[in-house]
Amino acid sequence: MEETREISALFHLIDDPDDEVFTTVSDRIISIGSNIIPNLEHLWENTPDESVQERIELLIHRLHFRDLSDEFMVWRNQPEPDLLAGAMLVAKFQYPDLNVDQVIRDIEKMRRNIWLELNSYLTALEQTNVLTTILYNYYHLKGTELNYEQPNDFLINKVLDAKKGNSLSNGILYLILCDLLDIPIRAINIPKQFVLAYFDMEPGQWNQLPSNPIHRIQFYIDPASGQVFTYKDVETYFRRIAVPPTSAYFRPLSNVRVVQMLLEEFAKCFENDKHLYKHRELMELAERIGE
Repeated sequence: MEETREISALFHLIDDPDDEVFTTVSDRIISIGSNIIPNLEHLWENTPDESVQERIELLIHRLHFRDLSDEFMVWRNQPEPDLLAGAMLVAKFQYPDLNVDQVIRDIEKMRRNIWLELNSYLTALEQTNVLTTILYNYYHLKGTELNYEQPNDFLINKVLDAKKGNSLSNGILYLILCDLLDIPIRAINIPKQFVLAYFDMEPGQWNQLPSNPIHRIQFYIDPASGQVFTYKDVETYFRRIAVPPTSAYFRPLSNVRVVQMLLEEFAKCFENDKHLYKHRELMELAERIGE
């Protein structure tokens, strides 16, 4: 953007020690829109004062966040919000310049490698074993403990790069591939866990599931490792946490709810004083897209 007299004047006031002045200046810069970001980046490169650089970084972040909020609402209001698109929006919070095309290419390579090994004669378990073998053995995807000191473990682009993620991010990658391959696996609402379930049904009939779909689930999958387990294992877990296994825990989660969970968990990475504003922003996004 061409640097007008007004923009130049605003930039000269960014280092004003009066917080009220800085707030007024910030709001005006934000109102100009994301076209001003290259100007701010140039200003940052030519500013030796670290405290002023931090103010400029915050302004750039606020501009990216405003655009990202709008993108989330466009995504949320689609008839069938796509899980991959939602996961990439979460990644853009931390990496505004995310290479979306590269993520899509990486996912497509995985999809094709799995698809080549599938056929219509495979049982549900055999289908799942093909997907799991390629994802965890061929691509060497690793599952990590849920660690809020490692924000990258929550982001789809970094999971694809490092071939490691926690149960939530690995599970989202697993679900994206299942959706592309028409494998009827969905996340379910097991307390304090992110568990996948294989439903006995035809693709595209999710709205025809009974209110208690537990008998339509053939088996369960731990997305951290790809390990398959049975309802008896689930029963044991419910007994251990002293919670009755009601039907609500076995209904498939929508893509919107999965992305909302990702935002809520990712937010916990920023509960320290320095980045508390990121925690607030992520929780705000989660609330805005909430069902």
